[in-house]
Order: sequence, then C-alpha cells, then structure tokens
Amino acid sequence: MTPSESPSITLNEAAHRFELSVDGHTAHVEFARLPDGIATLHTVVPKALEGRGIGSKLVRHVLDYAAAHQLKVRPDCSFVKSYIDRHPEYQAISLAHE
Repeated sequence: MTPSESPSITLNEAAHRFELSVDGHTAHVEFARLPDGIATLHTVVPKALEGRGIGSKLVRHVLDYAAAHQLKVRPDCSFVKSYIDRHPEYQAISLAHE
C-alpha cells in the first residue's frame, strides 16, 4: 500500500470499532467507552493484510483520536500496549503508564 492509495480509517461507533478496509478485507480495533477514555479490547488484522503495517496504522489512529479528544486509553489489547511501550509519545494518555 503506497501513501497515495492509503485508505482512511473509520470510526464505527455502533460496532465499537475503528476500521480500515484494504483489498476487500477489514482490519479493526475493538474498543469500549470509559467515563474519561476508551479501553482497547482487541486488534484484528486479517491474514491477507499481515506484514503491511496495518495494525500499527490502526493503533496509531486510535491513540491520535484519543489524544485529540482528551481521552485516556486503557490498553487491554496486548498489541496496543506493546505499541504504546515502543512509542513514548503516547504514554501520557495510557492508563497503563500512570
């Protein structure tokens, strides 16, 4: 996937997911709303999309969304937690780093 063909990530509030569809497959991060934040529950990247940075792109978007809306993130999903651990710029919004 090149930057010029980069599909957009959508917030599917009804399904409690941030979604990214590529080549007929949909990757997503499931979340739950908290009083002052969101809990990331599960990151799903279909096998056909693995190895393309789709999961990281999704997680980065979720964290940027949370930061823009002054929300804390509880990283219940191990993929999200490891992403935050590797990117210190997101640790201030992580409930796992308080």
